[in-house]
Amino acid sequence: MTTGSYHGRLRRTGVRRLSAAFTAGAMAVAAVLSAPQPAAADTPWLGVSADRYASFSVPAAYVQDHVGSVSQVVVEGNFGPSASWAEFGLTRRGDVWSGVLGPLEPGQYHYQVTGDDTKSLKDPTNGASVTSEPLWSTFFVPGESARWLADAPEGTGGKVEPLTYRTGTGQRSALVWTPPGYVAKGGKGYPVLYLQSGEAEATTDWLDLGRTKQILDNLSAAGAIKPMVVVLNDDDSSNDKELKDLRKAVADSYHVLRDPANQAIAGASDGGSKALSTALTKPRQFAYVGSFSGLQAPDVDRRNAKEINRELKLLRLYTGNVTDPAYNVTYRLTQALGRAGVEFEFDGVNPDGGGNWDTWQENLVDFLPRLFRDVSDHGPSPSHGQLDGEFAPPPAGTTPTPFVTEDGFVTFETGSGFTDAQHVTVWANVAPGGSWLRVPLSRDGDRWRATVGPLDPWFYYYRLIVDRVAVKDTSNPTTVTSEPTWSTFLVPGADARLLSDVPAGQGGQVESMTYRSTVAGQDRTALVWTPPGYDPNRAQPYPVLYLQHGAGQNYTDWVEMGRAKQILDHQFLDGDLVPMVVVMGNGNSSNFNRELLENIVPTARARYHISSESSQQALAGLSMGGGQALGVLRTYPGQFAYVAAFSAGFGSGTGVDVEAINNGTKMLRLYVGDQTDFVYPSFMASLTTLNDLGIRYEFDGVTPGPHGWDVWQKNLIDLAPRLFKR
Repeated sequence: MTTGSYHGRLRRTGVRRLSAAFTAGAMAVAAVLSAPQPAAADTPWLGVSADRYASFSVPAAYVQDHVGSVSQVVVEGNFGPSASWAEFGLTRRGDVWSGVLGPLEPGQYHYQVTGDDTKSLKDPTNGASVTSEPLWSTFFVPGESARWLADAPEGTGGKVEPLTYRTGTGQRSALVWTPPGYVAKGGKGYPVLYLQSGEAEATTDWLDLGRTKQILDNLSAAGAIKPMVVVLNDDDSSNDKELKDLRKAVADSYHVLRDPANQAIAGASDGGSKALSTALTKPRQFAYVGSFSGLQAPDVDRRNAKEINRELKLLRLYTGNVTDPAYNVTYRLTQALGRAGVEFEFDGVNPDGGGNWDTWQENLVDFLPRLFRDVSDHGPSPSHGQLDGEFAPPPAGTTPTPFVTEDGFVTFETGSGFTDAQHVTVWANVAPGGSWLRVPLSRDGDRWRATVGPLDPWFYYYRLIVDRVAVKDTSNPTTVTSEPTWSTFLVPGADARLLSDVPAGQGGQVESMTYRSTVAGQDRTALVWTPPGYDPNRAQPYPVLYLQHGAGQNYTDWVEMGRAKQILDHQFLDGDLVPMVVVMGNGNSSNFNRELLENIVPTARARYHISSESSQQALAGLSMGGGQALGVLRTYPGQFAYVAAFSAGFGSGTGVDVEAINNGTKMLRLYVGDQTDFVYPSFMASLTTLNDLGIRYEFDGVTPGPHGWDVWQKNLIDLAPRLFKR
């Protein structure tokens, strides 16, 4: 199976997903767990805030009772880039596995809870379910971009009912939507659309996952579509004989028009392929045809082009981006249709959608208003791109990973040492705001692969998770000293300019500074950035910023993960930065105040031409380092005129010399991530403390993102140009 097809088709969990990524033994385990259990309590596992953050709280006791002991719990769902299937890891806090993800884009989401890769269960507190996937739950995030997916006002929508009919193979059923005000007899009949699901989909998925009823109801209420009957049927009923039986049953049961000009057919995935094949081989049956991510390109005979063009009023093709398995197929199809002289329309490449329900919902919204009426717009949807050629990442094993395309699609690949693995993911900061998601990889020969994206221009870090064990991508030469299993890469672009390397020879210098730690009783190291043109003999000493890391990190992190050198280099060359020296010391100390003031600062002053004036000294840090900076401010007010804390709270208001802080501090600037930053509640509480004390401070406002480097890089970008200018 190719990399792309994993994201498009194997987003299923349970038996379907496991069949591609697990052994038969693992499949058997998942099957045993397929029956949903009643809720142990009424407390919802999922809460969605008005600002689109999803909070998950899964009782550990429930997990233990239903799947046994587990070492990890994830929420699997369509949270990944291009709405791909991904795993969001929860953290065990007391008796609950919990986590916050967001802000999520408006739309429909589906998910299940899984422990230790294979032990999946349904959220028993969520009544919204997926008929074809008993373990899945759904939730809807409202917003303008998803307005067609919202429920129509009560009593204003159409009606969905089952239709049972007989075929040569027995009795079958379909679902039928009739428009508001549908009249069963009298007057002119209704045109009809047959909407087919794919091989891996069920008829009910059009409702549970595609929100087709909501789309039809809303478009109908807006007067955007012609009144029609819509028949939802699965892939098994789309062969010629059974489709004929279905059409007869619809004609017998509903007030529909039977002539080809009032017949339309469309489908998603394999359903789109079969709709297209039916139209091309028997063009006198349907006048309107749509293929949403069709996975096969049927043969096109030039000799049939004239008849096809005469009979078809609309043939419109849709595809997602390169993560859609239909991407290359659609390209080949457009070329074949063009060579054969068959007239068609192409909606363009959906830049942010893969081969999944998010994309097919958009396809349906575009397709429906074009049916049974004349329209003036025959071009692609807004923001959709051209389909210039097939997508083919380098053959497995031929290039270091990850492989990054110009438009932000990233192909991850393992080495050949995991042929016996059962579950392999890439854990990366690819969720909204830079939170971490685990994207499943699929087998590709003796390796595992996945293409993810598009990713926004920025700096990314990741590690491989092989059967729940963190593994370094050994083909990526980047290293993170404090996290040996991590690797990094940059997606270039205008928004990531400050994180990119400046041209060789134009930036500042980073060098090691060894100092004796009287607190630790050993020699330690700091990294020091000096600006371009640093002159140790200039008349005026340089101002200095002491920049601290967080817990579990080290003095190397601001360079390896924070991109401090790149940020400072760019801002200096842009003329935004006061020439300064930046010292990144080791904050892992039992007494940071002594470590800083007795060891790091004196050594830096002896080694570099920096000022000892308080007005020319700044102290900042992230998380633990931010707390350390605020601790120095409390204990030695006025020692550093500029103080900043990233994702750290001030603490209690006892023993604080407010007057000394206000008189001795030119700028106290505070930063925090959004609700996904776990210090957010305590940080916001500390602002109240500062207000009550009367301490003057600046709050940058919430930085979108978690307790992670995406946030702290942005904090440094904001802070550095503000220093030593007052």
